[in-house]
Amino acid sequence: MPIKESLLALSVVVIWGVNFVVIQVALREIPPLLLTFLRFSCVAFPWIFFFKKPQNTSWKLLLAYALSMFVLDFAFLFSGMYVGVSSGIASLALQTQVFFTAALAVIVFKEKMTPAKVLGATIAFFGIVFVGFHTGGDVNLLGLFFVECAALSWAIGNLVSKRIGHVDMLGLVVWGSFISLPFLGVLAYCFESHLWHTEMFTHLSFKSIAALAYLAYPVTFFGFGIWSWLLSRYPATTVAPFTLLVPVVGFTSSALLLQEALPLWKLFAAALIVTGLVVNLYADRWFFSRKRV
Repeated sequence: MPIKESLLALSVVVIWGVNFVVIQVALREIPPLLLTFLRFSCVAFPWIFFFKKPQNTSWKLLLAYALSMFVLDFAFLFSGMYVGVSSGIASLALQTQVFFTAALAVIVFKEKMTPAKVLGATIAFFGIVFVGFHTGGDVNLLGLFFVECAALSWAIGNLVSKRIGHVDMLGLVVWGSFISLPFLGVLAYCFESHLWHTEMFTHLSFKSIAALAYLAYPVTFFGFGIWSWLLSRYPATTVAPFTLLVPVVGFTSSALLLQEALPLWKLFAAALIVTGLVVNLYADRWFFSRKRV
């Protein structure tokens, strides 16, 4: 990939990595389900009037996309961080969506699960287990469970996206956001209405407003737009490995902006999960290239 495109990919990685710090800031004033609703309201309006419904995409697939990628994914992620998972740990644990995606692809699309992918998934699984043993402080078992549910929801969304095929990705995001709003609104009202009060809406700090804008525009529009553009021009095996840097940015930005501690156990867990991801992505190609030699 040329340097210009590589820098674009890195800019998306930085935006997505810092995203976890921004979520943490917003959750200080806005409950998680309401935050999710407000985020996708900003994504849907007024843009729903400028983007057509993706062609050749059924309402059933659009509904599945909205529920998995926006309603469940971010509702679980924001809730997990709200009840006690730090931004750094969340950015790391969410990467297990790679393995959930692979496992579901084997079941749904009958794709082959190679020994290297099994090994990579096993290594990363031990990394998540290691995080689970260090509950307390910035790790909460319930919160970690929510984040893993978010990863599973993301994986389901990946399969739905694959089934949808090649469409205008920004249009898909806008329409998916629009469809998600009734579900998110009902969830927020049922589970969080007791937390709502007039001052929460009339006295939002500039930080929370800026965080909401960051979640809606750089993270969603720029991030999804550039990422989709890169995937349309280059092989997924070239673009996808850049996501390995998201937890690195997440840990670094959490340490710098939130003064989140970086004990050795976090670094060890991160090393296990990233190693598992690298094995999952590269081991097969390395083996076959050695075999040809």
